[in-house]
Amino acid sequence: MNAHLVWDWNGTLFHDIDAVIGATNASFAELGLPPITLDRYRDLYCVPVPRFYERLIGRLPTDAEWAVMDATFHRHYRTLAEACGLAEGALELLTARQSAGLTQSLCSLAPHELLLPMVTSHGIDRHFVRVDGRTGPSTAGKAEQMARHLASLEGVGTDRVVVIGDAVDDAAAAAHVGASAVLYTGGSGSRRSLEAAGVPVVDTLTEAVRVAERIAG
Repeated sequence: MNAHLVWDWNGTLFHDIDAVIGATNASFAELGLPPITLDRYRDLYCVPVPRFYERLIGRLPTDAEWAVMDATFHRHYRTLAEACGLAEGALELLTARQSAGLTQSLCSLAPHELLLPMVTSHGIDRHFVRVDGRTGPSTAGKAEQMARHLASLEGVGTDRVVVIGDAVDDAAAAAHVGASAVLYTGGSGSRRSLEAAGVPVVDTLTEAVRVAERIAG
């Protein structure tokens, strides 16, 4: 057991898919768009997020529309996320790995200034050797952020890094840095969409960790 796990936050460790759907539909309502179902969201979700909206409405949002949708989403999400908690088994897995002397970190597209308080409020900040949220625009994917994240970790070779996330973009970010990935179906992606990434797809975080250790070993 020597894998260094890089966890995703939203939809992976943090079970917030209901908040995401509610905030997404609130942002759609601002522009007079019909609401989206969970199944449709999972089938179409992708990063960068404007491209996801293009899949939903048939065109890229204008800059003005994006500004409205992005601001509305985050305003509603912050409220709705207060009722969300960690994914099943997340706390136990994080605790067990730290107790065993194994390393793990967190790399998320959530704004860094919002991510840190949330991670701390759930009492899991001490389980990570590093926590990085997004500091740039919300229109980019995770690849370059993942590169910076791993470059900041001392003594962690990419050959033993496994990214655990809930979106195809997590697998793409892992591939960008030469790491492996396992995708989890409890968040933003459907099993069908995640399998297109060509990496292992699992239904529980416990299974994700087990598969990650097998890959790294």
